[in-house]
Amino acid sequence: MIIDASIRAELHTIRDYIRYGASLFTRKKLFFGHSTDNAWDEAVALVLHGVQLPVQSGQEVLDARLTNDEKLSITELFERRCQHIPAPYITGECWFAGLPFHVDERVLIPRSPIAELIQNRFAPWLPAEPETILDLCAGSGCIGIASALVFADAEVLLSDISADALVVAEQNIVRHDVVERVAVCESDLFEQISGCFDLIITNPPYVDALDLAAMPDEFRAEPVLALESGADGLDFTRRLLAEAQPFLTERGCLVVEVGNSRHHLEAAFPQVPFNWVDFERGGHGVFVLFRDQLLACADYFD
Repeated sequence: MIIDASIRAELHTIRDYIRYGASLFTRKKLFFGHSTDNAWDEAVALVLHGVQLPVQSGQEVLDARLTNDEKLSITELFERRCQHIPAPYITGECWFAGLPFHVDERVLIPRSPIAELIQNRFAPWLPAEPETILDLCAGSGCIGIASALVFADAEVLLSDISADALVVAEQNIVRHDVVERVAVCESDLFEQISGCFDLIITNPPYVDALDLAAMPDEFRAEPVLALESGADGLDFTRRLLAEAQPFLTERGCLVVEVGNSRHHLEAAFPQVPFNWVDFERGGHGVFVLFRDQLLACADYFD
């Protein structure tokens, strides 16, 4: 056991376990980037989950003494984390755009900077509030559901090639009480999709082969289908750019995350006027294109 009985005998409070967990995670050289970015916050999330307290709990809980069962529960959580399993898979929850979402190993853990765009109502990119929204490669459904909650009159479709991922998305649709406006569709890109959308958003697979090979072990717990996209990370994005225009309304807007593959994209399509989004809270590699721009650049995507 990663915290044996002699050590547990010296740890008594929530504060003790957070401090010990942070030190343990640092010694084990764990990677942080799935909802937290440091060992202390990771320990806070796991300890509070272990004692069934909300992650937003204040400092008044830090000196609460723990029962032996609670100590064992936290120890088990720490053991799983030291196997390089991301914390949200252990707790079953991740926050995105200020909202909680259920997650497990069937979906990518939400961390897209598109959350900031959603909370800003996609300003200044949308000419008017969207009536129809498509979330491609939806995974947990966090992008589409958060957008549905921001645009209360919009109809939203969550699409993914993975039937397993859509089971998780459906759980989140129910959780956020948007069943009447948010639907799911199993589809490889646009194959099973009909109609046009004012807004198409996607955080697709975009990791290139070199980045994939160098990723920390925590990323290997995530579905590879949601990460890898060929040698340059653009296999999906190339298809998207070639096929998206007919699925956008006249005022339609396409929002795509490509992360570190931005330089590959700009090298592949130097004539395309990608509009790159600047984020105040960090993040990069998200571009916006409008229907008219896709139409004008159609020859480049063939």
